[in-house]
Amino acid sequence: MAVQEQDGPASPQPAEARIDYAHTEAVAATQDEKTTVKADTADDVQSFLDTALELTETAQEYWEEDDMDQAIESLDQAYALILKVPNNQKNTQQKEDLRFMISKRIMEMYASQQTTVKGSYNAIPMVVNDHVKREILSFQTVERDFFLESYKRSGRYRNEMAQALRAAGLPEELSWLPLIESGFKIRALSRSRAFGLWQFIPSTGYKFGLKRNAWIDERLDPDKSTAAAIAYFKELHNMFGDWATVLAAYNCGEGSVGRVIRSQKVNYLDNFWDFYERLPRETARYFPRFLAVLAIINDPAHYGFTLTELDQPLPYETVTIERPVRLSDMSAKLGIEPGELSALNPELRRDATPGTSYSLRVPPGKGEALLASLDKLPKWSPPQVEYVVHRVRRGETLSLLALRYRTSINKIMEVNNFRRGKLLSIGQRIKIPVKNSV
Repeated sequence: MAVQEQDGPASPQPAEARIDYAHTEAVAATQDEKTTVKADTADDVQSFLDTALELTETAQEYWEEDDMDQAIESLDQAYALILKVPNNQKNTQQKEDLRFMISKRIMEMYASQQTTVKGSYNAIPMVVNDHVKREILSFQTVERDFFLESYKRSGRYRNEMAQALRAAGLPEELSWLPLIESGFKIRALSRSRAFGLWQFIPSTGYKFGLKRNAWIDERLDPDKSTAAAIAYFKELHNMFGDWATVLAAYNCGEGSVGRVIRSQKVNYLDNFWDFYERLPRETARYFPRFLAVLAIINDPAHYGFTLTELDQPLPYETVTIERPVRLSDMSAKLGIEPGELSALNPELRRDATPGTSYSLRVPPGKGEALLASLDKLPKWSPPQVEYVVHRVRRGETLSLLALRYRTSINKIMEVNNFRRGKLLSIGQRIKIPVKNSV
C-alpha cells in the first residue's frame, strides 16, 4: 500500500489568529436587525453552526489564557449565531448541543471568577442562604452528636482524600463530602445498598473500576474508592459544569438531574435554588447540607462548636501474600489485636486474603516477621457453602430470613456459628447460605 507523505503539524497559533474568520461571520450575524444575516441555505446553516462551535472552542482557549473578556465575547457571538439558524429536525440536535456547551462554559467561567481569590482548589462558591441555614441549625441541634462524631472519624481518612483531590485538580473541599454521605464510617451501608465512605452502589463502583467479588469489595478501600469518586466527579463536571449540580447528580444520579433540568429549561440557569427545589427531597437537601458542613468547619466558634480531637490515620506497611490466610491466624502470629488487620484491610470480605496475589497492609515493622512465619500458617479454605451477607433490619428474625432466602434456620446458624436462642440485632451483618448447603 502506498504511503502518502504529509507535512508535520503546523505550529499552534494563538487563539486570536485562529478566530479571525469566525469573528468576521459572527460580527456580521450579530449586527442590528436592519442588516441581519440569515442562514438561508443548508450550506449557510452548517457554516453558522461550524463557526459557533469554533467560537466556543476558542472561548475555552481564551479562558485558559486568563482573557475572560475575550472568552465571554466569543461565547456571546457563538450564541448569536445559533439564534440565526432556523429550527428544523436536521438542525435541532446541533443547536441544543451548542446551547448546552455554551451555557456550561459560561457557568464554569463565572464560578472560577468568583473563587479566584480563595485559591485554585477552592472552587465551590460558598453560599449561606435559608436552605443552608436550616441545615446548619440541624447540625447545631438534633444532629450535633452525629456531626462531632463524624468530624472525629474524618481524621483517619480526610487528609489523604484532600491530597488526592488536589492532585487531580479538584476542589479539596469535596473531602468533606463523606461526612454527609457516610459519617466517615468505613462500612456505612445505605437502604439503596450504597457502601463505604463515598457510598457507591455496586454498578457505579464497577463503572469506575472498583472490584467486587467473593473475596474483596473495593468500595471499602479508602484509597481506591477515593480514586473512583474523583473519576466520577470529573465525569459529572464534564456533563454539568458547576459543582452544585455535580453534587446533586452524585447523590441521585445524572439521569434524574438531567430530567429536572430538561423540564425546567432556561430557568435552571436563572435560579439555581429553584432548580434544587424540584429535585427529590433528599437530594434537595444534599448541597445545602454540604455547604452547612463547610460553613461550620471554616468557623466552628461562630456556629457554637468546639471541634473534638481528630482520630489519627492508621500507619502501615505492605506485604504481598500469595495464598488464602485468615487474618486471625496472622494476627495471633504477630501478637496484635484481632481487629487490627481488619481495620487496615477493610475491603477483605472474608477476613482472609484471597487466592491470588494480594498486597496486605500490616502495622509498621510487622511485615518482615509475617513473611518469615507465613509458611507455618495454615492455608485457609473457604467453606463450601456459598452465602450472601445480609444486614439485619428492624423486625427481622432467623425464621423470616430463612423463608426469604429459601434456606433453613439451622443452616444460617451453622455458617454464622450461632448458638440456639441467638437474638439478632439491628444493623448486624450475618451470612445467609444460598446453595450447596449440607
